[in-house]
Amino acid sequence: MTMRVRSSVQTRFWITQNTLIVDFHGRRRLLSSAPQGGGLTIATHVLNHQVESAPAANSPGPAPLWGSPSKYLRTLASALGLGTDTVGLMTAVPMTQLVTARASSGNLWVECFATVGVTNAVRAGEWPAAAVLRTDIQRPGTINLILVTNASLSNAALVGAVQVATEAKTGALRDHAVPSCTTYPGATGTGTDAVVMACRTQGQGPWHLYSGTHTVIGALIGRVVAACVTGGLAKAKKWQERHR
Repeated sequence: MTMRVRSSVQTRFWITQNTLIVDFHGRRRLLSSAPQGGGLTIATHVLNHQVESAPAANSPGPAPLWGSPSKYLRTLASALGLGTDTVGLMTAVPMTQLVTARASSGNLWVECFATVGVTNAVRAGEWPAAAVLRTDIQRPGTINLILVTNASLSNAALVGAVQVATEAKTGALRDHAVPSCTTYPGATGTGTDAVVMACRTQGQGPWHLYSGTHTVIGALIGRVVAACVTGGLAKAKKWQERHR
């Protein structure tokens, strides 16, 4: 069976007030590490909002204006006319750097929306203080991934999908030799990454008990995440070159 990958997506989305809004046109099951609405939940929208970079721990700069991320994002969702069943992410990466990808095989598809910043990249296992105390961490960091599929996934498959997405993200970072902000080689992500996996409710899409790397849906997830992180890294590099 063939697999197709392209940059355009069919899930409805738009950008307004520095915010990406992904509209599912109905209720979807989500598993995420989002600061607003994270965990296992039901949602109709996901938003990814650009905020000013938070000052480093030893910086004399003022505290960020957004305060509590969850409260700020709930207020923002309401101001944008979205319901309480909205999952929210935030990043310092401009929405002009949004990257999308879609992969399909037969009647199964997966789409990805990503914003990529790696100025606070770290290698899993590094002691937190080493990265937090950096004075140049006020530039855009965070890799936010929003994945959408027409499949209906079991709870285990939702967890597996997040695992595969994380593996694909780390693989792309390693492929491009992204270092930790502490100068250690081989960053595995950033200190503020988030991932959202959205699927159809049971009975509304092809049922999948598993989603690991030996499955078709796992392969689709890996392809779109790798494509988005790779494209996002290219955009992040250009942004850094313009703002040196």
